[in-house]
Amino acid sequence: MPVTVLYPAVEQRLKAYHDLGHRAKSLKADTPMKPTITITREFGCEAYPVAEELVKLVEQKTGEQWVMVDKSLLDAVAKEHHLSEDIFTSLGKKPHWLDEMLTALSPNWKSDADYYRLLCNEVVSSAMAGNAVIVGLGAPIITMSLENCFHFRLIAEHKFKVRSIARRMGMAKQDAELFVLDHQKERDRIIKSVLDADEHNPLYYHVIFNNSKVRNLKIARTIADFVLK
Repeated sequence: MPVTVLYPAVEQRLKAYHDLGHRAKSLKADTPMKPTITITREFGCEAYPVAEELVKLVEQKTGEQWVMVDKSLLDAVAKEHHLSEDIFTSLGKKPHWLDEMLTALSPNWKSDADYYRLLCNEVVSSAMAGNAVIVGLGAPIITMSLENCFHFRLIAEHKFKVRSIARRMGMAKQDAELFVLDHQKERDRIIKSVLDADEHNPLYYHVIFNNSKVRNLKIARTIADFVLK
């Protein structure tokens, strides 16, 4: 199955990611933090198309570089041999409360504790660098203490999600039905297991969109206007 249809290629995003990292390292301690946007979704909603449109819009509005951050990008950065293992901590000014926050969360982590401790650190660092659109990764939960972060979620009717997955993955509708249900169940299990949280909780978000009733570009425009005022 053409899995890459669901996840944008990372090559074109790597340079922007590194550029923002260098900018964050050069900032003075009292420099106001740039905004960061997080987007989560029910499996099958079209978060990546929304995020891609959103990056274009906020770059036009701010005249600054933005980057979409997701697991595939962080994995790619980690695999770049010329980068040191602490690359992610250089993206932002690590606050004194980060270690305390990680320690507070760690009892909820199970067998994947080390991996998710690193992932949590990467997400927080990316969020603190600003000018980032973070897709998934439990970002609204991990970054709930950061005042520069704005959180959004996509939901949709089941039939919309099935149609979307079938179209983007080139799957039969029957296969897409099971694919959506299984992946949503697994995503919920992981978030509960490693963060002891329910990503469906509406109180994590500034705005929740019905992806089956609002077009992707309209969602992106609304988010951009909300965040940039």
